[in-house]
Amino acid sequence: MNISKQSRLSIVSALKEALSNYKGGEENSVITDIHLQPKSDSGELIIFNDDDKELARTLIDEWIEYESDEFYTEVEPILRSELHVLKENGLLKELCLIKPYSFVLVDEDKETVVELLLMDDEDTLLLNDDLLKGLDEELNDFLEKLLRD
Repeated sequence: MNISKQSRLSIVSALKEALSNYKGGEENSVITDIHLQPKSDSGELIIFNDDDKELARTLIDEWIEYESDEFYTEVEPILRSELHVLKENGLLKELCLIKPYSFVLVDEDKETVVELLLMDDEDTLLLNDDLLKGLDEELNDFLEKLLRD
């Protein structure tokens, strides 16, 4: 999906407006993730927090009545790209959000489609499938040995 420069600016503007709610204040004082909900029927991008408080809203012309089953797959790289630009420009460092926190793409039912960007400290260990692979077997072996002795 190709979108215009004006639409990209609208996305960035909405993201900045949403993030302005978390600038300043006590450092690392808020626990939340930021949810991005694009709507293919109306063309809206709604940004809200974990408490469903709307932080920003914008209209993306290219999304209005977008007819495709792959809508979220098409929108994901656009949103991810704009978030990475904000991160590279240092705009995400100034937020008073407790790390780790995520920017999450959600569907119309507010169910997570994909995590767009994870902000964490370098010493945060995140569990993933590769790390957990074989853990059940290792724990079962350990428990079996422990119970025999």
